[in-house]
Amino acid sequence: MTNASALPSPAIRAPRPAALARWLWAVALLVIIVVGVGGITRLTESGLSITEWRPVAGVIPPMTEAGWIAEFEKYKQIPEYREINLGMTLAGFKAIFFWEWLHRILGRLVGMALVVPLIWYAWRRAIPAGYGWRLFALAALVGLQGAIGWWMVASGLEYRVDVSHFRLATHLLTALFLLAGLVWTARDLGVLAQDSASRPARLTGTAMGVIAILFVQLLLGAWVAGLNAGYVASTWPLMNDHFVPEGIDWAGGVWLALTNDPFLIHFLHRWWSWVAAIALLLLARSLARRGARTEARLLVVVVAAQMLLGIWTVVSGVSMWVAVMHQVIGAILVAISAAALHRLGRIAA
Repeated sequence: MTNASALPSPAIRAPRPAALARWLWAVALLVIIVVGVGGITRLTESGLSITEWRPVAGVIPPMTEAGWIAEFEKYKQIPEYREINLGMTLAGFKAIFFWEWLHRILGRLVGMALVVPLIWYAWRRAIPAGYGWRLFALAALVGLQGAIGWWMVASGLEYRVDVSHFRLATHLLTALFLLAGLVWTARDLGVLAQDSASRPARLTGTAMGVIAILFVQLLLGAWVAGLNAGYVASTWPLMNDHFVPEGIDWAGGVWLALTNDPFLIHFLHRWWSWVAAIALLLLARSLARRGARTEARLLVVVVAAQMLLGIWTVVSGVSMWVAVMHQVIGAILVAISAAALHRLGRIAA
């Protein structure tokens, strides 16, 4: 029988960067799934169906008919029901409740998938030097994202029939920032597993430029979603027979129009996408010339897919599943862009 005292203690366990990298890639996949379900939640107008934030008790949905009726009565008190869904049946309420509940459950799952393994790896002394703070920051970001999600929902419970598009954008962009952080850290750890003397990739000036361009496009996309601006035109490349659409309200000034007018925001999102595509394709060319052909090819494929899905979303009149795929591929684009910029940073380093 093995003497327990002879077993290695956690304090002398060697770092396991390869295992940590695989863990972070799995969490990144979960985040992409959450973003997709979030898109369904938004498109089915399900986001306000749960009117309370109960991080623990909210895990279990109503289990009895009386419980469902109680939840439905809470929903009937908010403006969305009174002004849009008046007369909705209990069955209809259950349908929208499901998507919001699933979205929240998956968000909690992402948190558990980060926090529990992080505690385990920390106890086993498996985290390489210099990475503990970064992993802790990623885990904390999930908690912040949950709070932002409730802050977003709260904006639609008293005076509005939907959530604030500014808060929705904050919620989505935080999720995508988390995704990029997971991918970047996973790649750093993957390189470390192959070469213990390697250093983390640098964030280059080119990378900062690409990130800024992509940030604008993602922000505009979130505003389009929050304002239902995709519905204002279903033709491409013209918007209702005009390049610059009619209907833009300039009465409140340029800034108000830039941040609140659905016609203008749709127009900007539609055409800024070409700026983002060109920036990413130039990045792909630069990487290909430096030998990073895998990242370059993935960028080209996902940029082309996202552009085509964006056009299809418009001409389909915002078909739900096309729009959801547009959002999912957008998240995948963020992940691949992070991987590509990481490779650029490795070359620079």
